[in-house]
Amino acid sequence: MAYDLYVITDRVIARGLSHAEIARRVIDGGADVIQLRDKSLPCGDLVAAGCEIREITREAGALFIVNDRLDIALASGADGVHLGQDDLPVRHAKRIAPPGFIIGVSVGCIADAVAAESAGAGYVALSPTFPTTSKEDAGPCHGTTVLRGICSSVSLPVIAIGGISPRNVPEVIAAGADGVAVISSVVGQEDITGAVRQMKAIIRNAKAGNDHAG
Repeated sequence: MAYDLYVITDRVIARGLSHAEIARRVIDGGADVIQLRDKSLPCGDLVAAGCEIREITREAGALFIVNDRLDIALASGADGVHLGQDDLPVRHAKRIAPPGFIIGVSVGCIADAVAAESAGAGYVALSPTFPTTSKEDAGPCHGTTVLRGICSSVSLPVIAIGGISPRNVPEVIAAGADGVAVISSVVGQEDITGAVRQMKAIIRNAKAGNDHAG
């Protein structure tokens, strides 16, 4: 299961594109995971957007994750849900979720990551890794030292999110991250599909460099 490039949808940053259209463009570029994230859409519209993205990702063989809302994830047939530290705890989400359902968790330190793994999370995301303006309540960044510590402390896939750009992807991969999650550096670009292809190439090259170094 690849988590190399994990793209989070945002209608504002994408200058009004629908979630489904964002998904189509990033899938065309080769994204591995799409996360539906929208704090303002009514529930019915969110489910409708989720169902559209489910079809797009199914055809492409990409993973579909819903941010925060386990109910929307289940209603739209998503592969999983992404939970923050203040959202539904993993152990409770697992009671409701079907077998094989992925539960990702945002973490800010090694202890958070270890606890998430113990509770049964499918992956963890260090948030934010670098300073970011895409999420108002992101809090202070943690940097690659914390990222490296998490990667060496858990056996789960570890994703870096927050302030990820083509410039710092090699640093993140060198720290041990399995993948990167992005919003602005892809969704905010004029050519979303092209930005995805560029980011995928950088990730691929960074991982190849790590393999040669090892």
